[in-house]
Amino acid sequence: MILQANCKINLGLDILRRRADGFHELETVMFPVRGLYDEVEVTRTGAPGVTFRAEGLAVDCAPEDNICLKAFRLMQRRYGVDGVGIRLDKRVPFGAGLGGGSSDGTTVLLALNELFALGLSEAELIACAAELGSDTAFFIRNSPQLCKGRGEVMTPFPLDLSGMTLVIVKPDGGVSTREAYAGVRPRVPEVPLAERLRRPVAEWQGLVTNDFETHIFEAHPAIRAAKERLLAEGAVYASMSGSGSAVFGLFAGHEKGGRLKAVSPFVFEL
Repeated sequence: MILQANCKINLGLDILRRRADGFHELETVMFPVRGLYDEVEVTRTGAPGVTFRAEGLAVDCAPEDNICLKAFRLMQRRYGVDGVGIRLDKRVPFGAGLGGGSSDGTTVLLALNELFALGLSEAELIACAAELGSDTAFFIRNSPQLCKGRGEVMTPFPLDLSGMTLVIVKPDGGVSTREAYAGVRPRVPEVPLAERLRRPVAEWQGLVTNDFETHIFEAHPAIRAAKERLLAEGAVYASMSGSGSAVFGLFAGHEKGGRLKAVSPFVFEL
């Protein structure tokens, strides 16, 4: 079974408060980007255990620590699945705030549910995904969601960006989650994110913000410069995605798509 593990962008990201458990309470809308994905192949082998092969972009962890294997072990522990081969063709930049790893892990969960005819409900799959990480549960639904808590508490958020062009820019280097949260200053905005996002996209800039940007831009000028270039090229809205380092721009219409290839290879018509 071969599946496409697409990435996501964050439309706004408010860090509201630090929780007693050490995590941060956040609010964000995650939006799937189906044109940019890793390829995940999961098969039954008949032999005990799991085999894993990674291709494409090199990731910054040992193979045995890859989230695909963590997903298998979770499903093995919970439901007794065994005898599996996993191949990951990595295409989504990592350390980018695009949720590529989270999507990979969730895709393995979905594949195992189908291959072993487990018949798990959406709620059960979300619980499994949430155990793997903060963004993983989103990819069970893989549609625009208002995400709260650590990102695992989701409410569908109708959002139509059709007719726009999305450009994703990945500057060199990455931003670790530890670095991102170490410099953040929690705050509760006067106007909730959902209300701000209901305004026209052309009014989002400066209104729909990412609380990680201020200190990440200070530490990584190239990320700031990437956002500024997108705005200079005519983006009606540009932002860093998640904790970075990727930034994205939304452009009105599709006619600029060819020219924008000079800015980034990641250009998608929505």
